[in-house]
This record gives sequence, C-alpha cells and structure tokens, in this order.
Amino acid sequence: MLASTRPATRRLMLGSLVLGAALLTGCAGLRSVSSEVSSFGEWPDGRSGGSYAFERLPSQQAQAAETEMLENAARPALEKAGFKPAAAGQQPDVLVQVGARDSRFVTSPWDDPLWWRGGFGYWRHGPWMSPRWNLSMRHEFPRYESQAALLLRDRVSGKPLYETRAVAESGSRADAALYGALFQASLMDFPRLGMNPRRVVVELAPSP
Repeated sequence: MLASTRPATRRLMLGSLVLGAALLTGCAGLRSVSSEVSSFGEWPDGRSGGSYAFERLPSQQAQAAETEMLENAARPALEKAGFKPAAAGQQPDVLVQVGARDSRFVTSPWDDPLWWRGGFGYWRHGPWMSPRWNLSMRHEFPRYESQAALLLRDRVSGKPLYETRAVAESGSRADAALYGALFQASLMDFPRLGMNPRRVVVELAPSP
C-alpha cells in the first residue's frame, strides 16, 4: 500500500512546485493592474479640473504617514485628469479626500466546487458508494483585495461633485505603486460616468 502511494505523492509534490514557479514567473512579469471601477456624481458640464487641495478626516489626521502616502499616490492621477495643486496661499477650486482599504483572504484550488476537496470521503464505484482514503496536499494561497477611492467636492458650496473607486485583487498587500494604479484607474474616465462596475486596465511603469 505504501509503495503504491509514494509515486503519487512525488508526482503531486512536483506538480505543486511547478505551479508555484509558474505563479512567481507570472508575478515577476506583471506590467499592468486590472481593476473594477465605479464612479458617481454630477460634474458640471464645461467645468475644467482646476486647482485642488487634499482634505483629511480626523481619523486620517491621526494616521498622517499613511494618509500622506495615499495622497502622494493620487497626485499623478489627479494631474493626469486635469487638476493641479493649489498654489501656496491660494484657495483651491476642489477639495479632495482619499481613502483606501486592504483586505486579506485565503483561497485554494479546492475552493472551486469542481475540485475534489481531499481527505476522507465517498467516491462512486459502480452502483454503490464506498469509503476510500484519498491522499492529497492542500495548498492555501493568501489573496488581497485592495481598494482606492476619491471624493471631489466643490470648495465654495461643499457639494460632492465626483466620487470614484477602484478595486483589484493581487497576491500581496497593496503598496504605493498599486494604490497609484488604482487611483489612475478610478479617474480614467473623468468626468464621464461609465457602467458600474467596469473593468479598467492600467499599464504600470517599468521598475527602475
């Protein structure tokens, strides 16, 4: 019995190593971020982006370093959408709030109902059901759902003009580069409102 299971175990271990290598190669060659974007609001027709300044909630003021990282990640996306930082001592046309969330969850190939979950179970043998041991290795892969959001308000009236967010999944926690890509995706169609949610792909700049 043991002799018959060892070759199967070696084949399964080899397959797992090949799968892991393929995943690493895919991550190393990643040059784009695919996300789901949803946008809402009533940006006035004919109004340009104008100048902007960031506005922080009290909770964000208590986490100054993290908030500053998000604001810096959002700057290129805002400028690409037609906004410019308000000059020192000048009132901005638009106030911008940034937000982000990073959630971790665990998946495995056996989470798919088409996969056998391994362990001890019942397999069909002809017209009857019988218990049988199934030797398997269960690999769980951490995944992360990262979200970046922007709220643009008119400074004079305080009216929210445009709200947008982008959500993406990856194999690691979000960093400044990923948040930057999500902010860029969230403003890709500004000031238009597209189908919610919609798929947006942002090409990443090559690593130096």
